[in-house]
Amino acid sequence: MSLLVKPCSFCDRPVAKGTGTMNVKNDGTVRWFCSAKCKKNAIDLKRDPRKFKWTKKFVKGGIKVKK
Repeated sequence: MSLLVKPCSFCDRPVAKGTGTMNVKNDGTVRWFCSAKCKKNAIDLKRDPRKFKWTKKFVKGGIKVKK
């Protein structure tokens, strides 16, 4: 992966240089989002990307929750 293209932190789609939104957390980690839809789902709604079919991180068999 080159420096010009980064994966979206929510849906894992490529974010080209000069597009998308960068979010920096208080601990210094940087999250890139390709669209407002991804940013809203990750930050405001605090959703898990593995539960949505439109993301590349989707898990078909379901998520195994450790107890």
